[in-house]
Amino acid sequence: MRITRTVAGRSRRTAVMATTGLTAAALLLTGCSDSGSDSEEAADANGKITLTLADFGQFGYKEAGLYEKYEKANPNIKIKVNTTADEKIYYPKFLQQLNTGSGLADVQGIEVGRVKELVDTKADAFADLSEAIDTNQWVNWKSLQATTDEGKVIGAGTDIGPMSLCYRRDLFEQAGLPADREEVAAKVAGGWEDYLKMGEEYQKKAPKDTFFMDSASAMYNGVVSSNEEQYYSKDGKAIYKESAGVQAGWDLAAEAAEKKLTAGLPQFSDKWQAALRKGTVATVACPAWMAAQISTYAGDAFKGKWDIARTPGQTAANWGGSFLGVPAKGKHVKEAMAFVKWLTAPEQQAAVFKAVGVFPSNKGAYELPEVKEAKLPYFNDAPIGEIYAEESQVIPAAVLGPKDGVIKDTISTQINNMETRGTSSDDAWKAATEAIDKVIG
Repeated sequence: MRITRTVAGRSRRTAVMATTGLTAAALLLTGCSDSGSDSEEAADANGKITLTLADFGQFGYKEAGLYEKYEKANPNIKIKVNTTADEKIYYPKFLQQLNTGSGLADVQGIEVGRVKELVDTKADAFADLSEAIDTNQWVNWKSLQATTDEGKVIGAGTDIGPMSLCYRRDLFEQAGLPADREEVAAKVAGGWEDYLKMGEEYQKKAPKDTFFMDSASAMYNGVVSSNEEQYYSKDGKAIYKESAGVQAGWDLAAEAAEKKLTAGLPQFSDKWQAALRKGTVATVACPAWMAAQISTYAGDAFKGKWDIARTPGQTAANWGGSFLGVPAKGKHVKEAMAFVKWLTAPEQQAAVFKAVGVFPSNKGAYELPEVKEAKLPYFNDAPIGEIYAEESQVIPAAVLGPKDGVIKDTISTQINNMETRGTSSDDAWKAATEAIDKVIG
């Protein structure tokens, strides 16, 4: 049965939630990990301790030179990193390692769509970071996401994903649309419905072989992320079938697919990357971390042609973000906690932001010039520090559920079927709900 949309453009301070991971494809870092003993291991013959870090996507520490900086400041420490490009591959292996207590790195990345499940079911497998880190440093809703009811903190916040809209200035101009970021923001100020109207205008004069948006599932995530309750209610009940945010996102995605406003490219897929390289996508629903992905895959040919405007409806919303956790059975728990504390401090988060554009979750970074005055040359000098900092501090605590990631991924798959296979909205929704119910019960 087709869902009826019940949420239109929402106020600027509407609440939010994050579902998917920081990224699903990025540059690989080198190194491998093989930790998992129950006690601290002694240093090697040269007096050095090797700290292993396992993560996914692009956390930006290598690009910001932080590993080398930490090793220089701590001559007894050597950092080894093992990065998995796709978080969907990373997480099942991580769960298995937590279950067996073997093969864990000293520091492990945790994606926000998984953190609730780990808080509820695996908290005992992590060291309590509240013993080493003042969690008041982070925006309130970020630290709450990784905190148990008893106050144990299993993850230190790395980045967050306040929303915006990334768009191609040159393609907009060719299609007769305004290219100035303030004018673009004004044109979609009414919400994602206005965004689709702008897509229809674009389509009338669209440059050959281009599409208004990369994928309807990406827009869906943007819509859902502006709602406090998405897939679960505050009492822990799965409510995705009745959720107003899901209803609104689904109907808008179905409309985009029906009107052929989308290229139907799942984000981070090979075809998505190729479309950015070819310059055939005009807009991307753009959490803060997405800028690094666009600039990486679009390349030098499109530098200055991309720009960033405030999100449709100008709602306070967050999509994505990650954490660093320290497994209790890691080889070097004490040293790992000190390393995590340093990596997530304001200065280091500001350095990562400057290097790859992922936005800090540590409030102290917002006052540093690297963040406060930040502009992205690739995106026509978009003032991203100004765009994101204000939003970051007013995003309320979101309702997370243990299977947020599974629900979101399943829905996204069926949205893609509407785009690429012509599946009807009714059939796609039925397929999505049946698949989800089998997983979550």
